Amino acid sequence: MANPPSKKPPFQRGSGSRFTEKSNASPLIKALLILMVVVGLLFAMLVAYAFIIAKPNLPNISALVEYNPKEPLRIYTADKVLIGEFGEERRNVVPLNEIPVHLKYAVIAIEDDRFYSHGGVDYWGVLRAALANLRGSLSQGASTITMQVARNFFLTNEKTFSRKLYEVLLAWEIEAQLTKDKILEIYMNQIYLGQRAYGFASASKIYFGKELKDISIAEAAMLAGLPKAPSAYNPVNNYKRAKIRQEYILQRMRDLSYITPANYEKAMAESIKIRGLGKEFDTRADFVAEMARQLLFAQYGDIVYSQGINVYTTVLKADQDAAYAAVRKGIFDYDLRHAYRGPEGFIELPEDPLKRQRAIDDALLDYPALDELQSGVVLEASPRELKVMIATGEQITIKGDALKLASSSLSESAQPKRRIRPGAVVRLLNDDGVWKLAQLPQVEAAFVALDPNDGAILALVGGFDFRRNKFNHVTQAFRQPGSAFKPFVYAAALEKGISPSTMVNDAPLSIGALETGSQVWQPKNYDGKFDGMMRLRTALAKSKNLVSVRVIRKIGPSYTQEFIQRFGFEPEKHPPYLTMALGAGSVTPLQMASAYSVFANGGYFVNPYLIDKVTDAKGQILFQADPVRVGKNALRVLDERTTFVMDSMLQEITKTGTAARARPALGRNDIAGKTGTTNDSHDAWFAGYNPRVSAVAWIGFDNPKSLGDRETGGGLALP
Repeated sequence: MANPPSKKPPFQRGSGSRFTEKSNASPLIKALLILMVVVGLLFAMLVAYAFIIAKPNLPNISALVEYNPKEPLRIYTADKVLIGEFGEERRNVVPLNEIPVHLKYAVIAIEDDRFYSHGGVDYWGVLRAALANLRGSLSQGASTITMQVARNFFLTNEKTFSRKLYEVLLAWEIEAQLTKDKILEIYMNQIYLGQRAYGFASASKIYFGKELKDISIAEAAMLAGLPKAPSAYNPVNNYKRAKIRQEYILQRMRDLSYITPANYEKAMAESIKIRGLGKEFDTRADFVAEMARQLLFAQYGDIVYSQGINVYTTVLKADQDAAYAAVRKGIFDYDLRHAYRGPEGFIELPEDPLKRQRAIDDALLDYPALDELQSGVVLEASPRELKVMIATGEQITIKGDALKLASSSLSESAQPKRRIRPGAVVRLLNDDGVWKLAQLPQVEAAFVALDPNDGAILALVGGFDFRRNKFNHVTQAFRQPGSAFKPFVYAAALEKGISPSTMVNDAPLSIGALETGSQVWQPKNYDGKFDGMMRLRTALAKSKNLVSVRVIRKIGPSYTQEFIQRFGFEPEKHPPYLTMALGAGSVTPLQMASAYSVFANGGYFVNPYLIDKVTDAKGQILFQADPVRVGKNALRVLDERTTFVMDSMLQEITKTGTAARARPALGRNDIAGKTGTTNDSHDAWFAGYNPRVSAVAWIGFDNPKSLGDRETGGGLALP
C-alpha cells in the first residue's frame, strides 16, 4: 500500500530552497522599507514645506481674477483703420468665445491635451521634471496651460525645484478660483509670441495681417507653435522651422480627432503668406502715427503705452493710401531718370549649393525689402540680362528696358563699386508685373492735405520711408518755397490797391548795393527770357520773377513781412528783403498747406490738427477735438474781395500756367494752385486746393543740392 502524500509545510519540502529565498530577500525588504520611510519623510517634509512655508507666501492671484493686461497705445484713421501701435506689449484682448475653435484645439493639442480633464497639474509630467531636476538636468517639461499661466504672471523662468513647487501650488489655486475657459482665455491673450506680440490676436495681425476670427486651420497651427520658442519658430525669420512645427501640430490635431483627415490634408497643402517686417498695417501712415504718439506722450506721459488708449486721427484711409502711393511713385520716377549709383553691397557666392543659399538668405536679411522695393542677389550678369534671387527664393530675369537704369554698370569697364556682377545686392521694382532694376532713393519728399474748412489733416506722408529716415519733412523741414510763395506777395499787393490787370514790366533789373544792403543783385526769370509789359495775372501764371520783384519793391518788404503773418508764417523765417518775392524765406509743407487754405475757404485762417478723439480701453472719451471752423468761429484774415481775386488768379495757373498739367492729370476742373522751384532746383513744390482740400507736395534732398537742370516743381511735384 502506498504511503500517503507528505503534509510537511512548504518550507520543509525539498532541499529547503524557500527558506533560502526568504533569507536572501530580507535585506531587499529592509531596503525597500527604508526607502519607503525616506520617501515618506521626504514627502511629509515636502508637504510641510508646501503648506507651512510656500503656500502662505504665494502671490495673490487677484491679477488673474480681475484680468486687466497691459495694452498698447493704438492709433487709428478717422474711419477706424489701425495705423500704429506703441508699447512694450502689443496686445489685443479677445474673449474666448471670439477665438476660433480650431485655434483653441491647436493650442491644446500641442501644449496640454488633457487641459479640460486634469486639475491644473499633470502629475506624471511633474514627476519627470522633478527627477530631471534632481539629476542636475535643466530639461523640464509637462507644464500644463494652468502652470504656464502661473509662471507667466507670478514667477521667473528659473529652472529649479522650488520654482516648480510654487508653480504647482499656484496652479491649484488658479484652478480653484477660475474656470477652465477663463484660464484658457487668459493664456491665449497673455502669452508672448514674438515680434512684440502678446496674445494670439496681436500675433495674427503681425504675422498674417488678419483678424483672429479669419485665420485658417493651417495658420492657427503655425501660431500655436510659437509659445514654446517664439524666436526659434518665428515664421518671419525662420519659416522652414516654423513650417516643420506647424506640420507636427496638424498631425497632433488629426490624431486627437480635433480635425478631420480631409481638413488635415487641406491644411498641410495650404500655402501661408507671411507678412514681412514693417508691414503690420495695411495703410502706411508711420509719420501720422508717430505724430499722434508724441502728442499723447506729451499729454499723459508713459501711462499711454500700457493702458489701451485709442487715438482716432483726422486722416482718412483712402486719402492716405493715395498720398503714400503718389509720393513713392514720384520718387521712383525721379530716380529712374538719373544715374545708377551701383549695388548696395556684395557677397561671395560659395560653390556649395547649401552654403550659397545660406549666404544669399543672410544677405537678404541684411537688406530687407521696403514695401514694393525688393532686394535681390545677382546670380548671373551680362550686359543684356540679369538673373536675380529675391527673398521668396524666386529667380527673376531682368532684361531689355528693365535694365536701362544701370546699363553703364553692366559693362566690364565699369568702376568696381558700381559694376553689377554675381554676388551684387540690388533693388528691384515690380511695375505692373514687370520686374525692373531700381535703387534706394536718396531724394526725399513730403505730402500733406488739409480740410480748408477746419484744418483737419486728411493725409500726411513725411518722407520716402519712415524706417530709413524718421525726420518728418511735413512738419520739421524748413525749406525755401520758391515761386510757390508768390501768391502771398501778390495778395499783399492787392490789399495795397494793385489790381490783377495792372501792367508791370518783365524786363532786366539791376538793384544796387544801397538797396540790397550787400551787393548788386540782378534777378532773372527761370527761362532767362523777358516778355516786356504784362498784366499781373499773366505774370503770376507764368511765374515771372522780375515782375514779382518789382511788385515787392512797390509795396515794401517790411509791409510784406508783416502781411504774411496772417497766413501763419513766422516773420523771423522771412527777413524783409526783396528776395521774399522769390520765396527765399523758410517754410514747412504744413505751413504752406495751412496758408493756401485761406485762399480755398474764402479768407479764413484755420489751425491744422491731427487728433479728433481719444478714448480709454473701455471706449470712454478722454478728449474730443473742437476745432475752429469756417462759418462758425474762424477768424477772417483776408478781405473777401482779395480772396476772390487771388482764387481767380490761382485758377488761371492750373488752366494756362505752370501748373496746367494738374487738371488733366487728376481729371478735375476745380483745382487752383502754384508750382515752386528754388535757385539751382534745390526744392520743387506744388501747392494746390479745391473747396474740399488744400494740399502741398515737396521734393528735395536733406542736404540741399540740385535736383537736376530740368527738374522743376511743374515736373516733379505736380500729380
